[in-house]
Amino acid sequence: MPLSKIQLSSSTGRRRLNPNGAMLVSQRATTKATLTDGYNCLDRVFTYKSHDGVVEESQSTDTPNSDFYNSLKHRVTTADTSIAATQYHSLSFRLEGKSVTQLGFGTSGAKKVTVSFWVKSSVAGAYGAALRNLASNRFNQATMTINSADTWEKKSITYTGDTGGTWPKDNSEGFHFQLSMAMGVSYQGTSADTWVSTIDVAPSNQVNWLATVGNTFYLTGLQIEEGSTATEFEHRSFAEELSLCQRYYYRINSVGTSDERKTGFSRTTTTCWADYTMPVTMNHNPVLETSGTASHYAINISSSTTTCSAVPAINSSGVEAVMVAWYLSSGLTQRDANGLRFANANAFLAFESEL
Repeated sequence: MPLSKIQLSSSTGRRRLNPNGAMLVSQRATTKATLTDGYNCLDRVFTYKSHDGVVEESQSTDTPNSDFYNSLKHRVTTADTSIAATQYHSLSFRLEGKSVTQLGFGTSGAKKVTVSFWVKSSVAGAYGAALRNLASNRFNQATMTINSADTWEKKSITYTGDTGGTWPKDNSEGFHFQLSMAMGVSYQGTSADTWVSTIDVAPSNQVNWLATVGNTFYLTGLQIEEGSTATEFEHRSFAEELSLCQRYYYRINSVGTSDERKTGFSRTTTTCWADYTMPVTMNHNPVLETSGTASHYAINISSSTTTCSAVPAINSSGVEAVMVAWYLSSGLTQRDANGLRFANANAFLAFESEL
């Protein structure tokens, strides 16, 4: 009996290029009260921040419908009523070059890209929505309009592919989508689906979402895909989304105040080494993040536990495994095996390999 041929359509196959579009994964925390410029809370969500306000990020369960369980939430806790020319607050979703080679950016065959998402904001009006490259010399800006405050709305924007510029095809940033909630006039323009070389990421009537304490902004169902049509959001399992995120960030959290997580061997009388195998191949050799407090870490020696004299640090780093050194002032016996513990509920080790 001949095999049936499966007909692929726009609703089948792998279409979503960006990980964590349903905001399911939040390894660092579920809430961060004061955002900094960078990755803060939810995985693969970068915040551009340079202003006088304070914004909190959290993983919310406020969603547009039963298709989604989580959303990204930003909330103003300290207002900035007047945005200077070079100040800004925006979200950035960065895609690895190896993941977007099929788009052909920088060639004569560059393809269109469509970005769709659900959004809700307490501030109605115009928001900037732009594609841009790593070198910050290619920009294509569109206006995303919130029609009704505090109401979930579905948005879709299609961008013409860029036949010029430099668009990496390696493990660096291939391009990113930027959504602006406040943007100074130095970065406003009117490109409207035209690729320009000057920084143009928001319209001239961009709202100042930071103007009032309590303002909120929610986002979920973000899908970046090839083509000129927004297809239905491609859901993936939590396990797959987590794995895709762990290519860029892998975190081991404490689950108690005497949490033995690893066995190491004493390299010297003051240093114990432990090999950590990454769950997936990381984007590049990671750096180590810790709680920054030595007393959060401890080493078991025979039947006793001794607090570390310094926070753990990377001894050698690779994309598949990392050797981490744990430290005591003294007391280790060379070549002995020792248990390595998190000695505080806030202790963690995180391997960061972000774009």
